[in-house]
Amino acid sequence: MDASQMIQSGIAGLIEGRDLSRTQAREIMGTIMEGVASPAQIGALLTALRIKGETVEEITGFAEAMRGFGTPVLTERTRLLDTCGTGGSGIHKFNISTASAIISSAASVRVAKHGNRSASGRAGSADVLEALGVNIHLNAEQARQCLDHIGICFLFAQIYHPSMKYAAAPRRELGFRTVFNMLGPLTNPAGADRQLMGIYDRDKTEIVANVLKELGSKRAMIVSSLDGLDEISISAPTQVSELKDGIVTTYEITPEALGLQRHPLEDVLGGDAAENAAIITAVLEGALTPYRDIVLANAGACIYVAGLANSLSAGVQEARRMIDSGSALLKLEQLKAMTKELDYVS
Repeated sequence: MDASQMIQSGIAGLIEGRDLSRTQAREIMGTIMEGVASPAQIGALLTALRIKGETVEEITGFAEAMRGFGTPVLTERTRLLDTCGTGGSGIHKFNISTASAIISSAASVRVAKHGNRSASGRAGSADVLEALGVNIHLNAEQARQCLDHIGICFLFAQIYHPSMKYAAAPRRELGFRTVFNMLGPLTNPAGADRQLMGIYDRDKTEIVANVLKELGSKRAMIVSSLDGLDEISISAPTQVSELKDGIVTTYEITPEALGLQRHPLEDVLGGDAAENAAIITAVLEGALTPYRDIVLANAGACIYVAGLANSLSAGVQEARRMIDSGSALLKLEQLKAMTKELDYVS
């Protein structure tokens, strides 16, 4: 069976409600990453998957193939954390996971932040970091040096996943969320095995946590709030599927349980890259606003998932200390200086 026939067979099975095996999923994604699958086949596959609903085996196989086609960052650093989320919530918040990555790095978490430009929102992590003055265009060796020297790097998805270009047009033309929204956060180029991952669909938190388990992650929290955020919310409870010691547990957390006040959702909305950069800068400078509280919730979870706090509330306390001591703002300055220096040296 050639590649085209394999995809056709897979699509036909999905339309009839049959799941792909992990091997089938890996092989089919391989044909997409090689540029063999046609745009029509990619669109049909994504549509059929969305209608049927993606399984742990399917997502795992797809992610394994994408990891194989990505450009790796070869670092000896271990216990790496990523805060990349799916996006796609449709709520124009500011870049909470990016701010959380910076703060948790200040708390000695080793952070390999994977991200991209905005697809559905107004500013993706790449956009806001660029607005903050960070050079986002580091190659694999430069990213390794950045991570090794200051404990944090940014991995711009367009640089590390060039084969994704083959799926770009079908995804854009379909106009709805597809399995690729979940795959980006599952394909960290540095092999991060700790993760705080926000997801747009509460029905999928447990599925994605089990995918990360299959992919070898050590610790993870997959979060989706009851008010629609792909973050830990301070406006409503948040559903969490946590991977710890090889076991996935699903539960809810509230702002109050983290020692934080509840705020209306509109109090943490953002804007374009420049507006969001200003919000993040103010948070790191210590401004006492709802923006600070939602960042504390998520940065605290990062510190907890990384194993540097024994509870979520203890993680929040450490995140607060990183802001109030000036360590978080210093970490941003280090990231800006290091990425510019690496660009100059190259």
